[in-house]
Parts: sequence; structure tokens; C-alpha cells
Amino acid sequence: MNLSSLPNALSILRIILTVPVVLFLLNHHFSWAMMLFFVAGVTDALDGWVAKRFSCQTRLGSILDPAADKLLLVSSFITLYLIGLLPLWLLALIFVRDLMIVSGTVGSFMGDRELENSLLSPSKLSKINTALQITLVLFLVATGLYPALVEWHAIFFIIVATSTVLSGADYIWIWSEKAIFQEKQKHQ
Repeated sequence: MNLSSLPNALSILRIILTVPVVLFLLNHHFSWAMMLFFVAGVTDALDGWVAKRFSCQTRLGSILDPAADKLLLVSSFITLYLIGLLPLWLLALIFVRDLMIVSGTVGSFMGDRELENSLLSPSKLSKINTALQITLVLFLVATGLYPALVEWHAIFFIIVATSTVLSGADYIWIWSEKAIFQEKQKHQ
């Protein structure tokens, strides 16, 4: 394997790691789940760094990386809900935001190429939201190991809910501005 394919290989590894993370969570093996989730997080940071540092960014990578992130996070959130560590309202909120983003991105493939490229790059607020969601997963898994942490659930839930709503609104704002700008360009 050459260096240019390493970022995509790391994204694929993150997709593969989703299965054991979910299985460990379902079986309440929180130490293993946390360790593998952490490794998956490292692959997320590493794939982007390698791609940028060595100029091996690809269109496939721009799709694989966020898809791997979403698969890992959404699978973890669903599993955390199933084992009673995540409330349904927060799972639904996260799911609706992600569905909106995926729908907007898929819809863009049928439209303007410039709009599509802007949809494939995450906003700063979205990156913060992803970091907070990853932190929430790690925190909830840690509560499986240290039940005394449960008293902090409400604070984490409110922080992640707020960042999820703000991130979703940010995408709507960015997409609306770009769509309005492109519509004005067509009529000039």
C-alpha cells in the first residue's frame, strides 16, 4: 500500500471498527468499547492529517471519511440508547440533523457541482459538534465503567443537543446563502 491510499484505508478501518465497538457495547464490555472507539478516533484524526500533509486528498476520501464518522457515531448512539445510556430525544435530535445533512449532500449530487463541493466540506461548527459527540460517546461508555459519573449526564446531553441544533442551523444557513448566490449568478 502506498502513502496516497493510507487515508482511505484508515477510513475503511474506522468503518470496520464500528462492528466490534457496537458488539462490545451491547455486551457491556465498556473497556474494550472505549479502547476501540478511541482507536477509531485516532484513525479519524490521522486520515485527515495524512491526506493534507502529503497532498493525497481524493474525492473518494471526501466521501469515505464523513461516512465512516457518521457510521461509527450513529451506530454508537443507537447502541448507547439500546443499553439505556442515551435518551431517545437526544438520539432523535442527532438523527434528524444527520438525516438533513445526508439528504442535502445527496440532493446536491443531482445539482450544481460547486454547491456539491461546499456540502462535502464540514463547517467549523460541525467539526466542534462532532468532537462533542465523540466526547459524549466516550463519557457515556465511561459511565458504564464508573457509574458515579451518571450525575453529569444532563450537562453533557444539553451541551451536545445545543451543538447539534446550532450545527444543523449553520448548515441550513450556509447552504441557503450559497443557493441564493448561485441563483443570483444565473440571472446576471
